[in-house]
Amino acid sequence: MRPRTGSGEAIVVGAGPNGLAAAVTLALSGFRVTVLEAADTIGGGTRSGELGVPGVVFDHCSSAHVVGAGSPFLRSLDLEPYGLEWLWPEVDLAHPLDSGGAGALYRSVGRTADGLGADGHAWRRLFGPLAADAEVLADAVMRPLARVPRHPLRLARFGFHALQPATLVAKRFRTDEARGVFGGVAAHLFGPLTQPVGAAIGLMIIAMGHRFGWPAAKGGSRAITDALAALLTEAGGHIETGVRVRSLEELPPADAVMLDLVPAAAAEVIGDRLPARVRRAYARFRHGPGAFKLDLAVEGGIPWRAEYCRRAGTVHLGGSFEEIAHVEREVHRGRMPQRPFMLVSQQYLADPGRSSGGIHPVSAYAHVPHGYAGDATSAMLRQFERFAPGTRERIVSLTAMSTAELERYNANYIGGDIISGANTPLQLLTRPRMVPDPYRTGVPGVFLCSAATPPGAGAHGMSGHNAARSALRALGRPVPGGRAPSTALRGAPRRYRKHTIR
Repeated sequence: MRPRTGSGEAIVVGAGPNGLAAAVTLALSGFRVTVLEAADTIGGGTRSGELGVPGVVFDHCSSAHVVGAGSPFLRSLDLEPYGLEWLWPEVDLAHPLDSGGAGALYRSVGRTADGLGADGHAWRRLFGPLAADAEVLADAVMRPLARVPRHPLRLARFGFHALQPATLVAKRFRTDEARGVFGGVAAHLFGPLTQPVGAAIGLMIIAMGHRFGWPAAKGGSRAITDALAALLTEAGGHIETGVRVRSLEELPPADAVMLDLVPAAAAEVIGDRLPARVRRAYARFRHGPGAFKLDLAVEGGIPWRAEYCRRAGTVHLGGSFEEIAHVEREVHRGRMPQRPFMLVSQQYLADPGRSSGGIHPVSAYAHVPHGYAGDATSAMLRQFERFAPGTRERIVSLTAMSTAELERYNANYIGGDIISGANTPLQLLTRPRMVPDPYRTGVPGVFLCSAATPPGAGAHGMSGHNAARSALRALGRPVPGGRAPSTALRGAPRRYRKHTIR
């Protein structure tokens, strides 16, 4: 794929999914793009590699890609020739219960409903229409909400449910299986399930899961950013690793600078050029609860009691809906629960090449308070034993990452916040500040493109793509798939003072 004719210089700070998405969008619009990454490897939250056992490949952060597979940006690109191949497990998601049973989520609404017994009809009634509209909803919800939707009636149907607390939506279901499945997905909010708009993320992820499944990227999540990097290189872009940008003054001339940074870090890089009103808004930006991560090399896999879990790429450990709601409320209040909610990834079931013989990679996140300084390893292993007795005996190697280690791994994960910002009701709708174009920093030519901007976390690239479209509009350039560009900012300075990259 070659860029269209045109010229311009763009610099992208950060080579995670959003930074590379911004870079690809600008490169395909004719810009000469340079990406600067502080780490020695690209990928941000999509890096993968061996840990402890040769040949056993772990995803260091994101692993199941329901929003990635459904991303309007990624779907607009033909990334298979660049190495991205999606693989699906037999069961997309399982949610075990203390009874030994489990609820299961499939790509099919009907198959999921058939396994939920008395709640089958209620599940079809709620998620059938949402899954049918998943592509329309993704296109609307994964862009700034100030934008006029193309299908307002369909979006209104989603919005009626999404604005409710997850606890209210859960009352539609009577069985522990259906309530557990919904509650586990709703807990991706990383916040109280009782809050307004608390159901939005769970509803959207389930709808997209029924449409696109919960696939893994073959070879590891790094394949997503490797594919974007290969496309960028073919389009004439350039990536430099091991380059930490501390100030705009370090950068060479550019028409557009894209910052794949959280607001606090962006404010530091922009410095005194940042308008006071924007600095105040960035200072008010709140970060959410943290994550504590375990990577386990397990001989023979996890010995789950529930059969669904043995075939599921993703498993949620949290027990009943009521328990999940209680635990998420405690974490939000800064209290570490004895039984933390956990997300377990078994992507080797879809991608056997990640295993070595009978030793398989299993990763797990626990929701913990922001900046939690303790060790959640024992609590997490107890949760495994609760639903899969005998897990400890099968562990060949174990690697733990605390909230502080997650922040060192990725500077955007402040306090272990892997979603780059708290999903409070207001911030969920207006991150990182309440303006029509949240990607603009108030400095001509400088844009925020991280997961702190809409639509938020996930290896989908939409934040970066949306920010690049904002930059194109500001520069008076044609916007892919959009309206004619605005000329309002054509008089803005096009270049910064000349500097060299140090």
